[in-house]
Formats: sequence, structure tokens, C-alpha cells
Amino acid sequence: MYSQIPLTKKEPKRQGKFEAREVAVQKRHLKKISSWGVGGGLAALAIGGLIWYVATRPPILESDIVSRGAFHWHPELIIYVKGEKQELPPNIGLGAVHQPIHTHDDSDQGIVHMEFQGLTRKQDVTLGQFFKNWGKSMESFGTNMKMTVNGEENTEYENYIMGDKDKIELRFD
Repeated sequence: MYSQIPLTKKEPKRQGKFEAREVAVQKRHLKKISSWGVGGGLAALAIGGLIWYVATRPPILESDIVSRGAFHWHPELIIYVKGEKQELPPNIGLGAVHQPIHTHDDSDQGIVHMEFQGLTRKQDVTLGQFFKNWGKSMESFGTNMKMTVNGEENTEYENYIMGDKDKIELRFD
């Protein structure tokens, strides 16, 4: 690589600096290659994980689908505790992240808003999901409960799949 000509006093020092620069350049090059390798490996892992997730998740049964498109429904929920009507607070489910099931200023009338944009499953529109968005359980009002939907007794409670214009009444003794 280098000729065998005798070096002057300054040349060994210069040659050492040159070799040190060469080593530093090689180290930077290796570091860059390894960084790209790690980044590429993480990207491949993420893509592989996504493919695995999509391939192994159970299919959604047609019978579990409420809607494939957007909808905006308004069931009504009235809660009585020992005969006294409880008002739903406004803005349940609204905040930094808006939940599809929520209330607005008309909550004093018991109106629950259900605003979904795409594929909606039965489990997404249950009465239990509304209580979850509220941060409460149905039992927080009491354990002795009767439920009617559109005037008829119903025992589905948290599992009840709410529909547009449903009139849901919960009575706790």
C-alpha cells in the first residue's frame, strides 16, 4: 500500500493522522450501516407483526355486524333510583378522544348519541359500552334493577344492543 521510501521526521506523524482518519471514516461507515440494518430490521418486524395479526385474527361474522356504513342514532336512556329520575351528564364520552357513543347538551332529556363511521359490530353499540364510556357500571346505581326497552321488560342489561329511537328505562330500588 505504501512505498518503501524512507520517511522524513514529519511524515510518520502525518501518516499516523492519515491512518487515524481512515479508521474514523470506516467506523462511521460501519455505524451508519448498522443503524440502517437495525432500522430496517425493526421495520420488517413491524410489518411482519401486522401481517401476522391480520392473518390470525378471527373473522367477523356477518351476524355480529350492525352496519358497514356511517350512522347517527339517538336512543333514549332514563334512569330512576328509588323513584327519583337521574339526569345523564352532558359530554359523556367526549374529550381528547371522542367516543362514538356519547352525550351532548340534550342529555337532560336522556338522549344518547351513537355516531359511527364504518364497520360497526354489535359489541360496539351495547348499553354496557355506554356505561363504560361514562366510567360507571350499571351496578353503581344499585343491584336490584329492572329494565324495560320500548315499554317491554328486558333482561339483557349491559349486553342490550341499542337501536335508534329505543326508549331504555332502568329502575333501581
